[in-house]
Amino acid sequence: MGLRVMIAEDEVLARDELEYLLQQEKDIVLLASACNGKQFLELYQQHKPELVFLDIEMPEMEGTEVAKHLMKEDNPPWIVFTTAYEDYAIQAFRVHAIDYLLKPYEHKRLQESINRVRKLIEQKSQLIHQASPLQEKKISNLLIEEGDKLVVIKPESILYAVKEDRFTLICTDSRTIQTKLSLQDLEDKLVGYNFVRSHRSYLVNLDYIKEVETWFNGTYNIILKGLEEVKIPVSRSSAKDVFQKLEK
Repeated sequence: MGLRVMIAEDEVLARDELEYLLQQEKDIVLLASACNGKQFLELYQQHKPELVFLDIEMPEMEGTEVAKHLMKEDNPPWIVFTTAYEDYAIQAFRVHAIDYLLKPYEHKRLQESINRVRKLIEQKSQLIHQASPLQEKKISNLLIEEGDKLVVIKPESILYAVKEDRFTLICTDSRTIQTKLSLQDLEDKLVGYNFVRSHRSYLVNLDYIKEVETWFNGTYNIILKGLEEVKIPVSRSSAKDVFQKLEK
């Protein structure tokens, strides 16, 4: 069965364009389209789609308000916001959208959003089938190789880590450690702790984040508590995950 989709868009031309592009995709079942938020919620109860495209600015009820209603559902849909303005990115992720598309639509970007949802659905299905009553235990200490010695550090003392050339720099609340341990291996060791990959070269402790500032082209910078001079990049592809984890 195909991916069940609904649209909420008050602009006729934009709605027609999105419908057309979706109809070009395989395994997409377009259930219904609404011209405002109120109508969308009524249709949603009839169809219960897996993926919804919500225009942010709509009459009667904005897309972000619609999303808040949807998140109260027992099994809420995946949400992609559509907008003509990049400034809505943070607002979109606050209500757990997985992506946002800028108008006019680019077919490639739409395909990226759809593929992201397909992967998430597949991952969710795998987790359900592989679920175990045993939870992975958090480690109490990290043993990190630094030069010709092994250093013991507490995971919660790490502010952030960054990949530089062949090394990983681990910045703690007391010192910086240079190690050949890869950033991915470090992330794997920190399972269960409050860390997020903000960029392919950065791993950040969420507990130390003071604020996130807008940068450009859908990217951001993280400012850490007590370390305001350091700006940690948030890539466009990682922004969704960062914002969602910050709100937990």
